[in-house]
Amino acid sequence: MKMIVAVLVSWFAVGAAVAQTTDQSASPPAANATRSEMAKSDAKRDSAVEQHITELRAQLKITSAEESQWKQVADTMRENARELDRAIDKRDASIASATAIDNLNSYSEIAQVHANGVKKLASAFSGLYSVMSDAQKKEADVVFSRGDHESKKVASR
Repeated sequence: MKMIVAVLVSWFAVGAAVAQTTDQSASPPAANATRSEMAKSDAKRDSAVEQHITELRAQLKITSAEESQWKQVADTMRENARELDRAIDKRDASIASATAIDNLNSYSEIAQVHANGVKKLASAFSGLYSVMSDAQKKEADVVFSRGDHESKKVASR
């Protein structure tokens, strides 16, 4: 079980990095972002999360019999991305006037949202993992233990 949790933490970190990816050419901070810019950012996040879900589904070779468990995993990934985005937006909205303590507390809130999301994802994935075939479990173990997660995370910044 520790292996599954460790693997999910690393996989979720990639998802979190995708959720935090911003357009480097956009100069105004989120506090000054227009509704249109925020909507574009949300759409970009949603698209990245959907791509991540689609790729993971293909890698794990999810069957129709596993669809209900997979749906829980995918829905959890989507909700986690939205919650993390909200926490980041909240921080961005107040960062200009934040004190050092405010800054640390807002970062703590983001880290807590991330930790809560990992717990939810581990729980959802555990249900899926328990019904997977041995071959799928082996593939999941490989997918989640790859050493290229760090390069993906760094590349997405």
